[in-house]
Amino acid sequence: MTKKGLAKKDAAKKKDKAAKSAVAADLKSATATAAPAAAAAESSTAAISRALGDPRRFELLRRIAQDDAATCTDLSACLKMNTATLSHHMKQLEAAGLIETRRDGKYVRATLRRKVWKSYVAQLKELAA
Repeated sequence: MTKKGLAKKDAAKKKDKAAKSAVAADLKSATATAAPAAAAAESSTAAISRALGDPRRFELLRRIAQDDAATCTDLSACLKMNTATLSHHMKQLEAAGLIETRRDGKYVRATLRRKVWKSYVAQLKELAA
């Protein structure tokens, strides 16, 4: 087969793969929006609880809450954590929806998502009632 023929074949494979990926994404999106709100709230509560189960992550979250736009450099220094460990814990907190990170030049700044935190605390209060 010629180079031109191989290029066309590769392009067709990529196009087919992209189409399958788009269908899968649409299906996933439809499934996610069809889930009841209560189940979504329960899963987010569980995710947050899992993230806060580690005492180092809880301390990290506390430090982020104290400083509106804490930099990872500052957090690493005050918590005496190496950057790889800090990055891992930050990803866990971000995946749970507790923090947002944004790049500010050479720094990465983390902020607490207070609305999510207040919702989590309210759900815990409901359990205690």
